[in-house]
Amino acid sequence: MMRLFVLLFVSLFLVLGCAQSAKKDSSGIGYDGLGKESVDPKVLAQFQAPALEPALSRKIQSYLDIRSPGMGMLSPDKKKLFFTWRVTGTTQAWRLDSPKGFPVQMTGGEDSTSIAGITKDGKWLALGRDRNGEENPGIYLQPTTGGALKIVQHKEKVRTHFQFFTDDSKHMFFIANDINPKDFALYRYEMSSGKIELIFSQPGYWVVIDYKKDGRLLLAKIVTNIDSEIYELDPKTKQLTTIFGPEEKHDYQVSYAAKEGEFLVLTPKFGDFKNLYSYQLKTKKWNALTDRKQWDVSGFKLDRQHKHLVYSINEGGYTKTKAMNAKSYSAVKFPDFKDTEHVYAGAISDDGSVVMLGVETAKGPRTSYTYDFATGKQTQWLLPSQPEVDTSNFAKSSLEYYEAKDGTKIPMFVRRPAHCLKADLPKPCPVAVHFHGGPEGQSQAGFSVFSQLFVDEGMIYVEPNVRGSDGYGKKWLDSDNGPLRLKVITDIQDAATFIKKNWSKNGVEPKVGVFGWSYGGYSTLYAMTKYSGSYDAGVALVGMSNLLTFLNNTAPYRRHLRIPEYGDPEKDKDALVELSPSTHLDKISKPLLIIQGANDPRVPVGEALQMHRALNAKKISNQLIIFADEGHGSAKRSNQVLEIGHTLNFLKTHLQ
Repeated sequence: MMRLFVLLFVSLFLVLGCAQSAKKDSSGIGYDGLGKESVDPKVLAQFQAPALEPALSRKIQSYLDIRSPGMGMLSPDKKKLFFTWRVTGTTQAWRLDSPKGFPVQMTGGEDSTSIAGITKDGKWLALGRDRNGEENPGIYLQPTTGGALKIVQHKEKVRTHFQFFTDDSKHMFFIANDINPKDFALYRYEMSSGKIELIFSQPGYWVVIDYKKDGRLLLAKIVTNIDSEIYELDPKTKQLTTIFGPEEKHDYQVSYAAKEGEFLVLTPKFGDFKNLYSYQLKTKKWNALTDRKQWDVSGFKLDRQHKHLVYSINEGGYTKTKAMNAKSYSAVKFPDFKDTEHVYAGAISDDGSVVMLGVETAKGPRTSYTYDFATGKQTQWLLPSQPEVDTSNFAKSSLEYYEAKDGTKIPMFVRRPAHCLKADLPKPCPVAVHFHGGPEGQSQAGFSVFSQLFVDEGMIYVEPNVRGSDGYGKKWLDSDNGPLRLKVITDIQDAATFIKKNWSKNGVEPKVGVFGWSYGGYSTLYAMTKYSGSYDAGVALVGMSNLLTFLNNTAPYRRHLRIPEYGDPEKDKDALVELSPSTHLDKISKPLLIIQGANDPRVPVGEALQMHRALNAKKISNQLIIFADEGHGSAKRSNQVLEIGHTLNFLKTHLQ
């Protein structure tokens, strides 16, 4: 529960010595700042995306119409469902007044809008809204019946995030980094007057992870991209009680349990995999509620009345969901969906009577239900959309493995076009290898129109989960931290080596392309430079070209978060230099396309520009596309079509 929240919003404070200006070296590496304002408008105009062929654009548009709305959250009376949907081209808020009813659009325009919460009296929605991918969202209120939005707070270059509505619906709590960009303070907003009151402000990134009816707040202080400290705050006395302090920071997802003084804790503290425990603060006693020896318990949800506890298990990229009584911790009857890739748990109603479930197969978009614990009734609310396309023919991913240089087996999901399965194939099919972002992300099985676009073009689609990926235990997750990455970064090259050796036909090796977003974009740049020749073409999307300039220029709220993952710019400088694609520019020999958003606060646009300029200085062929109105990946549908289309076209052209 907390982990998902943390991954969405985590950020921390500046580290001394990391914010200095970056000066260009002789190769053109170096820049200052981030965001659209750091780039000359003429440069943005120079690198805007060219138009696609109409036939390809139409196909991508058609595939983007195959989608599921978000699972959403029920109104307190359970008669309406509020959810997000991208059917207009941008994420907006919608409402259903009955199961399978006609959806009513609540918000509109070009700004991405998400639903954050509903007041307990059912009268107001809290909405988060961002502009142009800047990741500086604001909070708005809207009547649940619809109508104009009422701004709570939306400040330039400030991140404002909803936390919760109080049980009496009189107040809303939110966090923002408006006092200092490296720290997040906690505020209380009075619904009747609009008055904003500062509740808590200390150095660090603080989030509310649970709350009591008597006003006590359970806070997490995020200290790395994984680890956190846990405290209880009494807003009346301002007293801060330590639950898990600095000396025992760990990967913790925590909530209040039904019994006073007891907490529910999801952590890998006692083994390689995450399990769920009850924890008594006074006695320091731990009691294991799950006993997973191999796969992680990946998250849990609890209702306000502490009736039901629903938890999910990540079995190597497949999701199962179970439930237990939140007071006795005994197992509760739960639906067993057959032939599924994932069963996701959504929001539980405040009274604990129903839970939202998302069910996904390999052959169609996710379907959403409510499950009634008392009656066992499953009610389908949302209908997935798949116009004009027969998804029963989509390729199902298979879980396979390749062997790294040191003998480690690396999991990968593989989707093959039907004709590539024929034994008498005269030559091998081309292969597109997609590395996920993070690096602590995980590629998973399931339904994917994006993957299918590559399969339709005759490419085998491969998604490795290299060391450093989530879902395989903390040893695997931490194996690439800092300079340790030098020992496992070869997983990128080993994927191509394995494919060319084992998927050849009649003595002919397959052409292999590489691409990815964020850390996947970095992996692509490293594959094309350090491991030049392993891959035949690459598309790097919002990827880091130099780890030092990236750490120097990324948004202040992210810098400290990324240092434990990549390394300290001073202590680990040599490793960071070696691990930077820009260090190995002279080796690149194959076609490369770079795609970037100008407003990206995570990977500054300067990362793409410096790579492009350095390659040009060395007269190495490359292409660059910049979306002036996007951030860390494209949010607007028109830009998504261009981003996907140019990636697909580039790889198809160079893997023939």
